[in-house]
Amino acid sequence: MATQQPFRIKSISQFHQLRGLPKPEHPLVSVVNFDDVVRTSDDPQNLVLDFYSIALKRNFSATMKYGYGQQEYDFDEGIMFFIAPKQVFSVHNGGDDYKVSGWMLLIHPDFLWNTPLAKKIKHYEYFSYSVNEALHMSDKEETMLTGIMQNIAHEYHSNIDTFSQDVIIAQIELLLAYSDRFYNRQFITRKITNHKILNRLDDILTKYFNSDSLEKNGLPTVQYIANALNVSPNYLSVMLKLQTGQSTQQHIHDKLIETAKEKLSTSSLSVSEIAFALGFEHSQSFSKLFKSKTNLSPLEFRNTFN
Repeated sequence: MATQQPFRIKSISQFHQLRGLPKPEHPLVSVVNFDDVVRTSDDPQNLVLDFYSIALKRNFSATMKYGYGQQEYDFDEGIMFFIAPKQVFSVHNGGDDYKVSGWMLLIHPDFLWNTPLAKKIKHYEYFSYSVNEALHMSDKEETMLTGIMQNIAHEYHSNIDTFSQDVIIAQIELLLAYSDRFYNRQFITRKITNHKILNRLDDILTKYFNSDSLEKNGLPTVQYIANALNVSPNYLSVMLKLQTGQSTQQHIHDKLIETAKEKLSTSSLSVSEIAFALGFEHSQSFSKLFKSKTNLSPLEFRNTFN
């Protein structure tokens, strides 16, 4: 069965029209109360927006996912989703009783044009997290972020002047900074879950390096590891950095060096044969990586055992 093509919403005005909302008071930024959103059974399920969407939701009785082929997730507490322009997502409602409360902030990239935030916003990793990696908030945190969204709405509801954009930009930056802080807290408080991911990561790498996958396919990619763990690459990278101080790629390289050391110390295979078995086309590339990690060439390392 062919996957339904996503319905593209190009402007905030089009979004308001699609959701039965009044015309936006500002064409490039809008704060939407979910209580005002009109939904019908004909609503498109797969969507892609040409603008940023930051949604703070509660009593979310539908299922949601980002992209195609990912799992669906149910939520019943205060959560935030961050969706970047051109990112495909879908919402599957739970029938006639589908309800959701909360707020949504819509920001068109043109509103950020020629401001420092235009570049900075692209560096917030959580805009590429999966739905199961949404931000879960306490009541206090939710109240704080809701207040910032309402401040933004209040600003553009007032008479727009030469200060309006700067004030709204400052509020958006504050919202993103608090979200960054709360995500960092979430990584820390979910240590058990994160340790399980670390254990699974080690199991996946061990299985991969002990099979013929290296020789056939080369080193596993970060995307491969993230898919195997059912997390997004950026979420995995940030979690690993906070837990271990190393990126996903560094973990892959550490496992590679561990395997290489074992082969160099327990086998009579040549360096070229070991490099090939580890997925390298050229032994020089393997030797360069090995030395960068150990300060020894493969032969120098092997000689320490003789």
